[in-house]
Amino acid sequence: MSNSTYAISVPALLRGLSIVSSLIEKAEAFSTEKKISPDVLVNARLAPDMLPFSGQVQRISDTSKAVIGRLTSIEPPKMPDEEKTFAELQERIAKTVDFLKSVDESAFDEASSKEVTLSFGKLKTTLTGDDYITKFVLPNFYFHVTTAQNILRHNGVSVGKLDYIGPLA
Repeated sequence: MSNSTYAISVPALLRGLSIVSSLIEKAEAFSTEKKISPDVLVNARLAPDMLPFSGQVQRISDTSKAVIGRLTSIEPPKMPDEEKTFAELQERIAKTVDFLKSVDESAFDEASSKEVTLSFGKLKTTLTGDDYITKFVLPNFYFHVTTAQNILRHNGVSVGKLDYIGPLA
């Protein structure tokens, strides 16, 4: 099926981005309700060597955009990692969603067999487009979504499994 790579990636990424947007809304409401500076949650981490909440959201965005750049001939928008507020994080998510929605499925016609080379840190590998999605993109994306949610929960924001799963309709 020519568009299978699109089907297994973009809809899942869009759904996850929507869930992350909801998590940011809950974090902002919690911050307001508890009279906690938003900076506390935006900069919160699970461990000293992990990215803060803002960094998790940025990696979620980057992972989503990279799919398009690596598997199609479309250049993803560059977004410097400068977000410091909930509003700025929401804007980044919205721009990422708009970009993903702007890409036609046909751009993925040759993506399943396209070779993608990853090289950072200890990771150095070449994968087919489909393997890139299933073995790297989706696990990486969901790692950062999960970590973002766990940072909020660790800091008292009332988020749970159903927030992570999101609407099923």
